[in-house]
Amino acid sequence: MTIAFAVRRRDPELVGPARKTPRETKRLSDIEDQVGLRWHVPFVLFYRGRRGGGNPAAAVRRALGEALVPYYPLAGRLREVDGRKLVVDCTGEGVLFVEADADVRLAELEAAGLTPPFPCMDQLLFDVEGSGGVLGCPLLLIQVTRLRCGGFVFALRLNHTICDAVGIVQFMSAVGELARGLPAPTVAPVWSREVLDARSPPRPSFPHHEYDPVPPTPFPPPGDMVTRTFTFGPGDVAAIKKGLPVPRGEKKATTFEALAALVWRARTAALEIPAGEDARLVVAAGVRGVRDLALPAGYYGNACVYPAAVSAAGALRGCPLGDAVALVRAAKEEAASAEFVRSTADLMELRGRPSLALANMFIVSDNRHAGFRRVDLGWGEPVYSGPAGALFVLSFIVAVRNGNGEDAIAVPVVLPRQAMARFVSEVDVLLKS
Repeated sequence: MTIAFAVRRRDPELVGPARKTPRETKRLSDIEDQVGLRWHVPFVLFYRGRRGGGNPAAAVRRALGEALVPYYPLAGRLREVDGRKLVVDCTGEGVLFVEADADVRLAELEAAGLTPPFPCMDQLLFDVEGSGGVLGCPLLLIQVTRLRCGGFVFALRLNHTICDAVGIVQFMSAVGELARGLPAPTVAPVWSREVLDARSPPRPSFPHHEYDPVPPTPFPPPGDMVTRTFTFGPGDVAAIKKGLPVPRGEKKATTFEALAALVWRARTAALEIPAGEDARLVVAAGVRGVRDLALPAGYYGNACVYPAAVSAAGALRGCPLGDAVALVRAAKEEAASAEFVRSTADLMELRGRPSLALANMFIVSDNRHAGFRRVDLGWGEPVYSGPAGALFVLSFIVAVRNGNGEDAIAVPVVLPRQAMARFVSEVDVLLKS
């Protein structure tokens, strides 16, 4: 089901910290200062109306100014220093804020399906002219769109170099607490980016195939791309896991391992990657809980590394799904050590912050535990919360509720139109087998 509706926007404005903040320069870590994070990632949260109404745009705008006092680097601007090193000038200029109204009800959006691609997303998060650069631009763009039913849409676009999903959720939660009347955020923000800097001297100790210097494979034409979200209910996940062997001494596959392997294998087949070429699955692996890394509570920067599972495309298509799961698990477990994280930072320093190996690459990022579903801006928990879409090389795993009201998992996928048809068939075969 598709719908269209009109969105009326006020002029965008800059919202700065409500009080004076330090004027200083802060360095990004060597982990987050890499080419692959120099882009803007959109998120969207849908809220129902509440008894007594109220103006969500006014509430968020006021709380945003208050939250930017402790989170003042987010009101600054990025620039490069020697060697293209990224730093934040804490100028207090502010973040972009747009107030809007849409001629649609939340029930209509729910009927159309609250999973990517969202109808009129380019209007619910309007690309303000001159705001999309990495350097010298606002780090956040926020739009609050009131709906006819009293509900609203909170959409946010984030310069990914400054925060990961957990970090931006921490900030949004602070905005929500202040909007609800708390005197201060319950979690104090911590910068501490130096914890994820390279050692001196740098000494990478892993091969880091995720950064192999290989020629990139060409992307399909943008006009041929389609987005479709695949929703896996509890029964689907249980069926996939049931069909996977559990080698002696090993744990059962996690939901992430099973779904990442299934989507990777189906996508490789759908794109008809030549049998002798390598296919790469890159796991966006959070490292906040890694022992011996000592990231402090309240850290809101990027705390992810990107280990890769690599397989010849023909072998991946022909192997049992359990073998693909084993490759995903091995990559994920490799990242679960402080030494891997430090090795990644060292590699960034030695090789000038290289890009991920783009040859037949596919990234999967698990956003289920980032905390989006708990962001309460004063109107309760959101109906949908998480990434606003996906990319050809990037899919997210998102917590949703299916048509039966059960907790489920959504995976938005972007593929060329003909490849999408093959992908649907591949997923169907894997689920039935």
